[in-house]
Amino acid sequence: MQFISTHLPGVVIITPARFGDHRGFFSESYSARALAEHGIMTEFVQDNHSLSMTQGTIRGLHFQAPPHAQDKLVRCGRGALFDVAVDIRKESPTYGQWVGVELSFENGKQLLVPAGFAHGFVTRSPETEIIYKCSDYYARETEGAIAWDDPNIGIDWGLGEISPVLSDKDAQAGSLADLESPFAFEGA
Repeated sequence: MQFISTHLPGVVIITPARFGDHRGFFSESYSARALAEHGIMTEFVQDNHSLSMTQGTIRGLHFQAPPHAQDKLVRCGRGALFDVAVDIRKESPTYGQWVGVELSFENGKQLLVPAGFAHGFVTRSPETEIIYKCSDYYARETEGAIAWDDPNIGIDWGLGEISPVLSDKDAQAGSLADLESPFAFEGA
């Protein structure tokens, strides 16, 4: 596995090796041992899988607050998506900053999004599947959302002329400026 740190500490791009021949390929998409060798000790307890039928579907920016905050390990099972993490830890030197990476079936990349970061994605192709591991179980009472198009964050979703497809919840999400973040920065 290849591990690439981003400018947001803890947000890591992970690319598992693929071994292919005339039949296709084999890939070890998750290895607790490989992650631990790179200092990632997260215990994942739940796998989620979603399908977005339309190109330009945006889901996010979502998070779960403590005590059910989630680390996520995100990958694309089919199609392509642009995956985003936004730092929402109070007092963090990178508060409000974002990082995004193209995840596709073809490139096999994954994004590790730690607790304390809001997560979202936009589909780049129809019938895109996203598969992700979570370090805590879903807890509706702790979920939160930030507007995908918050100008203070300034995410370039790369939509071009495509109109985003949103849930009612995401269309009504509040701004980062109005968020009373439940996460604190625990840096040096």
